[in-house]
Amino acid sequence: MERIFYVKTVTCRVWTKARDYISCSLNQKQGPGGLLARPVLTSYYQSEHFKTRPYDPYNVYTSPNEAILCPDSFQSMYTQMLCGLQDRHQVLRVGAVFASGLLRAIRFLQLNWEQLSVDIETGDLNPKITDPSLRECMDKILKPNPELARFVRRECSKENWEGIITRIWPNTKYIDVIVTGAMAQYIPTLDYYSGGLPKACTMYASSECYFGLNLNPMCKPSEVSYTIMPNMAYFEFLPHESNSSKFTLDSSPKLVDLVDVEVGKEYELVITTYAGLCRYRVGDILRVTGFHNSAPQFHFVRRKNVLLSIDSDKTDEAELQKAVENASRHLREFNTSVVEYTSYADTKTIPGHYVIYWELLVKNAANSPTDDVLKQCCLAMEESLNSVYRQGRVADHSIGPLEIRVVKNGTFEELMDYAISRGASINQYKVPRCVNFTPIVELLDSRLVSAHFSPGLPHWNPERRR
Repeated sequence: MERIFYVKTVTCRVWTKARDYISCSLNQKQGPGGLLARPVLTSYYQSEHFKTRPYDPYNVYTSPNEAILCPDSFQSMYTQMLCGLQDRHQVLRVGAVFASGLLRAIRFLQLNWEQLSVDIETGDLNPKITDPSLRECMDKILKPNPELARFVRRECSKENWEGIITRIWPNTKYIDVIVTGAMAQYIPTLDYYSGGLPKACTMYASSECYFGLNLNPMCKPSEVSYTIMPNMAYFEFLPHESNSSKFTLDSSPKLVDLVDVEVGKEYELVITTYAGLCRYRVGDILRVTGFHNSAPQFHFVRRKNVLLSIDSDKTDEAELQKAVENASRHLREFNTSVVEYTSYADTKTIPGHYVIYWELLVKNAANSPTDDVLKQCCLAMEESLNSVYRQGRVADHSIGPLEIRVVKNGTFEELMDYAISRGASINQYKVPRCVNFTPIVELLDSRLVSAHFSPGLPHWNPERRR
């Protein structure tokens, strides 16, 4: 019998032999007409389909419904972590909807393992858990286990957390998590915490519609392609070279039907759903990789129009991520990696310049990267950006030197908490790769550790433009 360990508050899912550990965002709003607006996973977990689900030996959760549905994210996460630790030998797979969610769960364990071990040792629940139904439920589950408490203390008190997932849950076979698109930058950190476990990207979906499946879930993250399921909606595709931002049923760019897409070309996904969305632009850019029978298969490229711009330059999400990846190579000899990043187009300076916020995982504090190394990271990023950007830096002097601002560990967790406090769904949250909202910029700057500027100009050849 397989159990599922799924933390939905941080969108983390850990599959086990007997039960599942789930945490969920119960974020929802009521519109002017009285209808509820909420993410699809919130809708599912609040529904009778979930609450009265029939027994399934492959989907028995480690956490009770009370923990899953608790509206307080701390209480929900805390009790689910307790359940997950108690069933640690039954865990077969660990995962999340997004990679950032799984890392947030690990961070929660880092911050709370001491109190969790006390609860496990004594069998008494933390007084911070105040929800009556949750306390009543956990009183039936939580029993004194001094041996497990000693194990948790021994493993979590170590400075080195490499392989912590397989150390805590030794029977884990793979990680079930989305690591395509912008989530690819989490792969090195996931490898660090999981000891290099395989990463399975199983599905492609959104709150608007379920799109497709990965028929080869154990492939490398870079090779993931999703097969579109044509019975889920009516799918059309807007060739990516089209720059039109608006279209109507009467006047629109040339849309391509599902069966007419061409291998190697990129398209923006357009859907018409059973729920009533008509030619809705999802905002995802997909590249056709092949066909399964007559159904096309797509590689997720990026979200559309996530840009940094100072002058005439335009930097999208994929290009920014590639620049971060190239720059982070300078950190390898220091056993350091970029855990999280976002960016900001600072136009207050003259000329304006790109600001990249980095949160670093330094595995050996005695060998942390120096100021000179981080300056070289700035230059490496600039070398990776497009020719229009580099022309602005070198020839036009319309863009200032790129700046990397290193922030304290946990800063991006605070950023997520801030977004949730303003109504964002935990289950749907993704770290914004570009920010311009003043309170967010102020939050990031308030956690500043150091700032580093590009020490020189990137290469630019006016005869060859990329």
